[in-house]
Amino acid sequence: MAALRRTLHVATLAAGARRALAGREGSLAGSCPADRRLWDKLHPDTRAGSVPTFDWFFGYEEAQGFLLPLLKESRAACPLRVLDVGCGTSSLCTGLYTRCPHPVDVLGVDLSPVAVAHMKSLLEGGQDRKPLSPGHPASQLRFVQADAQNLESVASSGSFQLVLDKGTWDAVARGGWPGAYQLLSECFRVLSPQGTLIQFSDEDPDVRVPCLEQGFPGCTVMVQELGPFGGITYFAYLVQGSH
Repeated sequence: MAALRRTLHVATLAAGARRALAGREGSLAGSCPADRRLWDKLHPDTRAGSVPTFDWFFGYEEAQGFLLPLLKESRAACPLRVLDVGCGTSSLCTGLYTRCPHPVDVLGVDLSPVAVAHMKSLLEGGQDRKPLSPGHPASQLRFVQADAQNLESVASSGSFQLVLDKGTWDAVARGGWPGAYQLLSECFRVLSPQGTLIQFSDEDPDVRVPCLEQGFPGCTVMVQELGPFGGITYFAYLVQGSH
């Protein structure tokens, strides 16, 4: 049964990666999403007129109805510290910063320097754009180049109340299980004791939940269906450790 699940998992990841890549660069569909060079090619540069954001799966517009109630309920810290691992050029970080009515301190990390430079430019208002304005006066947003599998230089243990992963597990897992579970371990390391990791994916719960439970024994996994967006049903996996 475990071998069957692993086979289904890899097949589902491959299908999801093909869907995400098809709209950007069809010639890269056979590349490994764990390779930084792939994302350097895919992410837009900071030239005036380039596309501001690109979202794997879906963006903040689709996620806000799910995220905002959670942020309202999880205000143990003020502002609430949010980490987006493998943020790319997604609208998730910028949407939380500019449109969330609750104070949030958002950090977006990505392996690609191209993605980080683009998002910094978008935040600061470079290339004839206006700087982004926070939705709450106390909200903050930063972008840092870092490997989500090793966040020691940018995130101390227990320092975030919420960690977001939108497609990053899916990409890293295609490069092998050790990297995927190292990513999961780092996400749990930086979470506060009552914090939550949310993974967004199109992968079926029958495949994803056993993988999460195997990678972090004792964790609690809740699943919420999202969408369909663009004809595809997605899932939010809310993962909490045992404390």
